[in-house]
Amino acid sequence: MGFVGGLRHPNLVALRAYYQANEERLLIYDYHPKGSIFSLIHGSKSAKAKPLHWTSCLKIAEDAAQGLCYIHQAWRLVHGNLKSPNVLLGSDFEACLTDYCLVAVASPAPDEDVDSLAYKAPENLIAGHREATFESDVYSFGVFLLELLSGRRPSEHPNLSPEDMMMWLRSVRGEEGRENRLEMLLEVALVCSSPSPEERPMMWQVLKMIQEIKEVILMEDSETNPS
Repeated sequence: MGFVGGLRHPNLVALRAYYQANEERLLIYDYHPKGSIFSLIHGSKSAKAKPLHWTSCLKIAEDAAQGLCYIHQAWRLVHGNLKSPNVLLGSDFEACLTDYCLVAVASPAPDEDVDSLAYKAPENLIAGHREATFESDVYSFGVFLLELLSGRRPSEHPNLSPEDMMMWLRSVRGEEGRENRLEMLLEVALVCSSPSPEERPMMWQVLKMIQEIKEVILMEDSETNPS
C-alpha cells in the first residue's frame, strides 16, 4: 500500500493514507465532490442523464487512458477494477482513476453485480484464471468507452457485429448518433473489448489512437471554421 500511495498522476485520485486493524481496512483518497462518471452518465433515480456529447466522451476517454498508461508503463502495474464508478471527476472536470492496483491485496467481491461482471475480460471469468493483466485492463477500458458512447450500462451492451454496433449506437443516441466521429471512437472501444487478449492493443496504443482522433477532429474543425 505504501508503494501504491506513491503513484502520482493528474488522472489518478491520490491515495493519501491507509489503515488496518484486526479485520478493518480503510483507504483514504482525495475527495472529489463532482462525483463519478457513473453518476454523470446514468444520473440519479430522480433525474436520468442522457448520453454524453461526443466531445465529453473523447476527453474522458483520453484522461482515463492517460491514467492507465501511467500505471501500466511507468510502474508495470495493473488497475484491476476499472469501471465507471471508479472514475471520478476532478476540479477541472478531468477524469481521475481510483481503486487502482488493489488486486494484490484485496479479494474479489463474492457477489459482484451484472454490470461489474460485464467489465471483466472473458479470460477472467474462467475459474482459476482471475488474475488481472494489462490485457484485461484494456478490455475493461473498451467496455467503459462503449458505456460513455452509448449511455447504457455494460450489462445492456449487445454482442453485435461492428456494423450492427454502429446502428445500435446511433439508435440509442438519437440525432447526435449521426456524427461520423462516433464511429472512430466506437472502433477503439471494439478493438479494446476483443474476446481474444492477443488481439487487444496495449494501453499506450489505445491512447495514441484516441489522440489521433482528437487531432483529426481539430484539423477538420479548423478547416470548417478558419479564423
